[in-house]
Amino acid sequence: MKREVVPCLRAPGIRKTELAHPWHSARLANLGQEIGRGCPSKLRKRIVILGSTGSVGKQALEVVRAESQYFEVIGLTAKDNWRLLKQQAQEFSPSAVALANKKNVSKLEGLRRGVKIFGGEEGILELIESLPADLILSCIVGKAALIPTMKALNSGRNVGLANKESMVMAGRLLMEEAHQRGNLLIPVDSEQSAIFQCLQGHRIEDVRRMYLTASGGPFRDWQGDFGKITPEQSLSHPRWDMGPKVSLDSATLANKALEVIETSHLFEIELDRIEILIHPQSIVHSLVEFVDGSILAQLGITDMRLPIHYALNFPERRASHLPHLGLSQLDRLSFESPDYEKFPALRLGYRAGKEGGTLPAVFNAVDEEAGRAFLSRRITFPGIARLIERVMGQHRVIANPCLEEILEVDEWAREKTRELVGKIDS
Repeated sequence: MKREVVPCLRAPGIRKTELAHPWHSARLANLGQEIGRGCPSKLRKRIVILGSTGSVGKQALEVVRAESQYFEVIGLTAKDNWRLLKQQAQEFSPSAVALANKKNVSKLEGLRRGVKIFGGEEGILELIESLPADLILSCIVGKAALIPTMKALNSGRNVGLANKESMVMAGRLLMEEAHQRGNLLIPVDSEQSAIFQCLQGHRIEDVRRMYLTASGGPFRDWQGDFGKITPEQSLSHPRWDMGPKVSLDSATLANKALEVIETSHLFEIELDRIEILIHPQSIVHSLVEFVDGSILAQLGITDMRLPIHYALNFPERRASHLPHLGLSQLDRLSFESPDYEKFPALRLGYRAGKEGGTLPAVFNAVDEEAGRAFLSRRITFPGIARLIERVMGQHRVIANPCLEEILEVDEWAREKTRELVGKIDS
């Protein structure tokens, strides 16, 4: 049976004045019949998970495990965790696996006969190109996701994007590639998924403002000395169960800065029309305000498996194995503006997004490197934002960079950050 590719957020030939997310009913009907309820196993949606041993990747496999009648895992990749990758491959029987660390590829031997094993970063790209995936879920953390995500789009694959850094670094290029290839690009992060859902059937011109919600992290009410914050404290997120990089970014609110830039690219909307709201309960995942004064919000349990479930099943909305939100049990829903002085990384991220060009890539690179330095106790918590501001101030922005220029700037920013570690807090 022919598998039809659904267009991306705004595919070629669709005028910007049309629906913000122009999923044509006939195409959706065809896709729904193909991957719909009660399909024989050969028509299950074929999934590749990039970064399957990370936090989001493992949760995606939990969803697949609970809804195996709808999904077939045909590819898995990891950076270095060969033990968990091997366990996952033994359970889900993919056609191919890839490990970025070539040194440990031999340890994947012993998988069932016929499983292709790829090694190195180039091996991940080979896996992407070789497998006939219906959806590639990009769950790799940080900069490492950029090239594989671009490769997935370039190969004509639909992408579920659970990595914001690649969109921050090269959002313009990724969206151009998606438009050109006619790929489906589904946001998986809870905030962007919420906006994506609220926009279904609406024109982007009718949007007045988008609101991204943030829990505020572990230091929303912190009254102590920020210079004495420990890595352990920064990784204790009050609401979400995430990996160390995202948890730390949530503590500094750099995560929200990255999401603002990502949202601007994904939905082709100016940064001035995107606001952050601190929402400690993490029940409202984001909101869209329209020009008539109406506001649509997406509410749900505080669990990444919910937006993952939505992305995997799109365009269908199926019953899930997850608990439902009990509205009658909610005590309150509160919202407040963020403190840009207390969390300067958020202010710096807005600045990077507004100036554009290569500055968002610099912001992202310094944030990653400074975060590693803090977690290894080489700088203080405030030193993260100080490093971001210092390196951004030394960068000469390239307005419309190509991918090669973005990668060169990324490496420059990382080297500059490493040079400054040890000096920034003195």
